[in-house]
Amino acid sequence: MDGWAVLEQAAELRRRGQAFALATVVWRQGPSSGQQGARAIITADGELHGWIGGACAEPVVLREARQVIATGVPRLLLLGSPEQFGSTTQPGSTAQSGSTTQSGSTTQSGSTTQSGSTTQSGATVPDGMTVVPISCQSEGALEVYIEPVLPVPHLVVVGRSPMASTLTELAGALGWDARLIDGADFSAANADERSMVVVATQGHGDEEAVEQAVAARPVYLGLIGSHRRGASVLGYLADRGVPREQFDRVRVPAGLDLGRTSHREIAVAVLAELVQLRAAGALSGGAAAAGDGTAAAGGTAAGGTAAGGGTAAAGDGGATAAGGPDAPAGPAEAVDPVCGMTVTAGPASRPLEHDGVVYYFCRAGCRRAFEQDPAAYLKRGTRC
Repeated sequence: MDGWAVLEQAAELRRRGQAFALATVVWRQGPSSGQQGARAIITADGELHGWIGGACAEPVVLREARQVIATGVPRLLLLGSPEQFGSTTQPGSTAQSGSTTQSGSTTQSGSTTQSGSTTQSGATVPDGMTVVPISCQSEGALEVYIEPVLPVPHLVVVGRSPMASTLTELAGALGWDARLIDGADFSAANADERSMVVVATQGHGDEEAVEQAVAARPVYLGLIGSHRRGASVLGYLADRGVPREQFDRVRVPAGLDLGRTSHREIAVAVLAELVQLRAAGALSGGAAAAGDGTAAAGGTAAGGTAAGGGTAAAGDGGATAAGGPDAPAGPAEAVDPVCGMTVTAGPASRPLEHDGVVYYFCRAGCRRAFEQDPAAYLKRGTRC
């Protein structure tokens, strides 16, 4: 797949509302297999389409791209040895390595050094770049820019009141895909699992509109109305046989509690809640995530954030597992004890057990070198 085909596929994924990252090689030092201008798409589940480099660059770009998708923040990577890029890290830039800095602190592969730390070579890396030292047989190097492409928020406002119109207009001003649909015309087909639905029919077919919205299983479902009105609507759903776990997801009254507000100002309260939930990551997991921390007609439920585990690292080359609220789930990783590369801890990475510890390797040459003299590599750490 050439660069233009990658862009065409990217446009199609964007139209379908799928999150992904676009990686572009902006500089290379031969004999790296990556070519300047080469592009690749990395999906949220770690699939790569296109070409940005060989076995050394690909696992690093996959890992970093999934983090870019999770955080929504682009990243510029320098892939190579510290000697090639030379890296006195300026404030604001980061360096990921397995080597020891001049200040005396040692960083593990995948970690970030503090601003102002200096690597052994003494040259300067531009501010804001992330250096990932890798040591490949080709001795090449790459500079890769990774940018997130996230779905445009999809908001469906059901109703024809001035508040409904104001909410739709405000969301449109934020660049959201906001649609206003009359209650009589609304059905579950107008929304999906990535949609946010606000039912603002206000007494004109509330029950039917909420029932249709629940069937769509949107990531957010709010009802404009009082606690008493909400209890009545949810009671109707219960009588209709709608499963409790589905109508429990309805937020009522929808929106942040801003005190006594006008009819149009309610639109601001609802939009504020949606922005708050999105910023907290509470609207990124589909219908299943929307159920966490929500409450039925006893007041608006607070959006929660997913708890993440810490990071487990095997500094001697064993497998590592990343965690934290911004870390997407993925395969465990390990550090090649010979060249320092980060690889997937699996059968494809040539596992070798030594003294009760399983080590993984980027290529057969590294595995063979370690097998012949393990002590040499374990004594000096993970750098060649």
